[in-house]
Amino acid sequence: MKIYFTRHGETEWNSRDIICGITDIELTDKGKEQAAFLAADIEANHNDIDMIICSPMKRAMDTAAPIGQKLNITPTTDIRLKEWNYGSFEGKHRDTEGYMDAKLEFGYRMPDGGESVFDLVNRVYGLIDELREKHYDKNILLVCHGGICRIIETYYRNMTRAEFSEFYMGNCELREFTV
Repeated sequence: MKIYFTRHGETEWNSRDIICGITDIELTDKGKEQAAFLAADIEANHNDIDMIICSPMKRAMDTAAPIGQKLNITPTTDIRLKEWNYGSFEGKHRDTEGYMDAKLEFGYRMPDGGESVFDLVNRVYGLIDELREKHYDKNILLVCHGGICRIIETYYRNMTRAEFSEFYMGNCELREFTV
């Protein structure tokens, strides 16, 4: 079994370093081009994918769609891949005071209804455990978000707090782990 994962294509907020968690915004033209390029790359070099599961957010679904077309797979959605709810940090610049510190307080829920790292780990690890149990003979692509990709990375690789904080996955970057 292989788990592939990717972050959605560029959004306007990504291009401006604005925190974009649960705000459901669309891809830019550049983001659509990135998704098309990723789809062509996957078709040419990673066509062993059996299933595509994506976040139900527009930017992830619009990234998964061209991949599904190339591989003749209909992507399904799973709410557990939805991006981190950053609470009142949502829509603010990434340099906003307190944001980086809040990300490293794993038991701390983001202010005003947001999620903690532990909340994310619970839902994302639960999904991966379920996929490993039910689809152990499949290769699966997860199309999601930067915060979720960070959590997937910790499932397969130990990370210090500094590595966790500094982890970055580019738009439409593809990673893979063999189980």
